[in-house]
Amino acid sequence: MSEQITLTVNGIQVSVPRGTTVAVAVLLAGAICRHSVTDEPRAPLCGMGVCYECRVKIDDVSHCRGCQTLCEHGMNVRTDD
Repeated sequence: MSEQITLTVNGIQVSVPRGTTVAVAVLLAGAICRHSVTDEPRAPLCGMGVCYECRVKIDDVSHCRGCQTLCEHGMNVRTDD
């Protein structure tokens, strides 16, 4: 059984198995990563850090790529949702 860790996404606590990316935790919290300049909802597209559609704020650091960042216990993730 995989160890579960808990993080917060937009104020919602989410438990995920260790090794899960932040992008997955954001989706499990029912959020999207960001909005485009024309206010369209954006979510991970490439899954390998090239498209930057998965940008989120992690522990007050802006523009982190959620698809390339593994969740850590106690992490605080904010989207512009």
